[in-house]
This record gives sequence, structure tokens and C-alpha cells, in this order.
Amino acid sequence: METDVPARLDRLPWSRWHWRIVIGLGTVWILDGLEVTIVGNMAARLAHSGSGISITTAQVTTVAAAVYVAGACSGALFFGWLTDRLGRKRLFMVTLAVYLAATAVTALSWTAWFFFLCRFFTGFGIGGEYAAINSAIDELIPARVRGRIDLIINGSFWIGAAVGAFASIALLNTALFATDVGWRLAFGIGVVLGLVILLVRRHVPESPRWLFTHGRPDEAERVVADAERTVERETGAELPPVEGDPIRIRERGPIGFVTIARTLVSSYPRRTTLGLALFIGQAFLYNSITFGYAVILTGFFKVPEGNTGYYFAVIAVGNFLGPLLLGRFFDSVGRKPMIAGTYIGSGVLLFATAWLFHQGSLDATTMTACWTGVLFLASAGASAAYLTVSEIFPLETRALCIAFFYAVGTAVGGITGPLLFNGLVSSGNVGDATLAFCIGAALMAIAGLVEAVIGVKAERRSLESLASPLSEVGSSAPA
Repeated sequence: METDVPARLDRLPWSRWHWRIVIGLGTVWILDGLEVTIVGNMAARLAHSGSGISITTAQVTTVAAAVYVAGACSGALFFGWLTDRLGRKRLFMVTLAVYLAATAVTALSWTAWFFFLCRFFTGFGIGGEYAAINSAIDELIPARVRGRIDLIINGSFWIGAAVGAFASIALLNTALFATDVGWRLAFGIGVVLGLVILLVRRHVPESPRWLFTHGRPDEAERVVADAERTVERETGAELPPVEGDPIRIRERGPIGFVTIARTLVSSYPRRTTLGLALFIGQAFLYNSITFGYAVILTGFFKVPEGNTGYYFAVIAVGNFLGPLLLGRFFDSVGRKPMIAGTYIGSGVLLFATAWLFHQGSLDATTMTACWTGVLFLASAGASAAYLTVSEIFPLETRALCIAFFYAVGTAVGGITGPLLFNGLVSSGNVGDATLAFCIGAALMAIAGLVEAVIGVKAERRSLESLASPLSEVGSSAPA
């Protein structure tokens, strides 16, 4: 088969059609940020007598956190594999449904084991979302703005985090809600938001790129033609001419794990190394700061337990402003200098913060200001990690590649991180907390150096020019 679908999608001017895709798919990161923040802020309240659940604070911050991450890693791999086989749309509906069901049932928890089970399946759905959504968005968004849009969408995690921080302040107020009611209502926020997203998502089309590589060219043509008519009607202007030659695709059956592993290790070894470095670096940096932020504020700076949400809301705003304000430079200045710069820059700033903290030169406000500066850069870099692995591997493996790097990076940083940093931060020793910061800073800086050496110049390039589809006739793979 011969198709010009990729070129036709990339030449579309930005319109309300694209906004519907962004709103329908991209808002899932708000849910993830909401989940993580609410549970973190609710940890102490869940352990209170009269909360209606038999659980300790340590179980919430260590076991439940690790179980959630394990679920996310498992869900990413399982649903990532299905997404490449069954399609983007079918799976991004299923994964959201799994999340909604698990979150709703979490509110009914009465004991630790049931809470852990619910957290696992909540993570299972969220992990699947990462694989299905990132692949769909990048295949539908024009190449010239793919970087900034992807960064802003991934950065919207912190909108959810800010909402969760403010919501927890109100829901923890026993003058407003009983001890056994507030934390249950907190999970209802995610359910309501998820249901709204589910309604919008019903109107998001299947990826035409996925359709034509799976022997469904007529459906791909219908989706693109409908998008072209819609965009012309919304913009009131004739579409620019299609640039580039069509690509030739041969239909092939489902791709197994062996083929995918061979693609990563044999065909793209440098890119695989790059993806692992970026994901592990950002996972450890975020765990070194955000995991113990409440413990540091309450333990070292004597901030009242109910006020930590205000500080985290400030950090969350800084995290979102990073991708929002810097995102356009990833398309103009370029991927390599921006990713390397944000990774190395955030690492250097965190080293400086660690030194000031160790010297006793910071209080709760200045520490939060330092964290906000670090994460302003780190958030843009971390969002670019998802962008990188979603655009530098072949279309047929895209969802599972996203899942693989997310799972490995999150498992190393998200499971090992909490277990490591909990001991360091909770010890009450300034030197231990400083060490936690330095570990995160060092891995982030190393990842930035890896990007500077072997990063891919992907800005404004079509996905097919970055990595030929495995089903393309005469395709070849760069290292």
C-alpha cells in the first residue's frame, strides 16, 4: 500500500480539532497528579483513629506508594502491548475505565490490604494510559508543534497535583468533614473528572497511522479526510499543499516481544540507552525531592501537618510553568540543547539546594523557592523524556516502547526511590536528607550529559523520518 497520511496530518494548521484531541487525551495527567498528591497529603489522616481504615502512615508512604507504582509499571507494559496490537482508541477507553473503577472502590477501603489492592489497580489503569495516550497524541499532532504540545500535556500532571494539594487542605479540615469522610471524598474528585474526560474521549478518532500499518487504509483515509474537512471549516482557509513523497507499507501480522526487543537492542541501541538514562534520571530526582517534601517541612522546618499542601501547591505551579514556558524552545532551539540543558541545569540547582540545606541556610519558604526553581527546569526535561521515547522508535512498537521506558524508569526510581529516600529523609539527620538530594541531582546531571552526546535532533521532523515503520518497504533503522 502507498499512503500520504503522515504528511497530510503534519501539514494541518492548528485548530479546534486538535484542541479536542488535547483535552480528550492529555487531561489524564491531571488525574495522575491528583492521585499521587492526595494520597501523599492524606497519609497522616488515614492513620488517625476514627479514619475508618486500619493502616499506618508508614504503610501509606512506602507500601501503598510502591504498590501503586508496581501497578503502573504492570499496566503500562500490559496495555502498551495491547495498544500496539488492538489500536490506540480502544485501549485509551479501557484504561480510563479501569482507573475510574479502582479509584471509586478505593473510597470504600476499610483495611490496609484492600487499600493496597485498590492502589495497585488504580496504578494499573494510569500506567496503561501513559502508553496509549502518548502514542495517540504524537501520531495526531503536527510535527512542527509536537514538542511543545507534548511537554505541556505531560506537564499538566502538576495541575492535578496543585488541585490535589488545595483539595487536601479543605478535606483534612475536621471542621468541614469528619475524619472518616474527608479522605473518601478526595477519591471522588478523580472519579468525577475521569467521567468528564471519558465523555470527551468518545469523540477522539483512532490514529490513522496505526490504521494504515494494520491493513485498514480505507479507515485511515476516512479519518484524515474528515479531519481535513473539519480543519478547513474551522479555520476558513484552504489547506497548504502536502509535502514529501508517500510511503509504501506492506501489511504484516502482530509484532511479538522478540521483534520489539530486537528493535530496541539491535536496531536502536543508542536510542535505548538514551531513553533509559532520561527516565531513570528524572524518576530519581523527583523522588529525592517530592517523596519526602512533607516530612522535611514538618520534621526539619516545623511546618504544621495541615499546612504542607500550601507549599506543595507552589511547587506544583513551578512544575507546570516549566513545560508551559519552555516548551516552544524544544521545537525551535531543538531537542538536544533543551533536554540536556534542563536536565543538567536542574541537577546543578539541586546540588546547590542540598549544600544550602546542609549549611542550615534555608527555612520552609526559601527551601520551597529552591525546589520550585529546580523543578521548573526538571519538569520540562522530564516531560521531554516521554516525548523522546514516543517519537524515536517505529510506529508499530511505539506504545510498548513508551511502556517499557516508563516501567523501567518508574520501577527503578519509583519503587527503589521511595524505599531509599524514606529511610534517608525520615531519619531526622540533615546529612541523610542532603545525600538524598545529591543522589537525585547526580543522576539527573548524568542523564543530561547522555542526551548531549547521543540525543536525537527530532524537532519539526515527521515520525516516519525519525524511525521508519517496520512495515515500510525498504525501511532501515539508525542506531
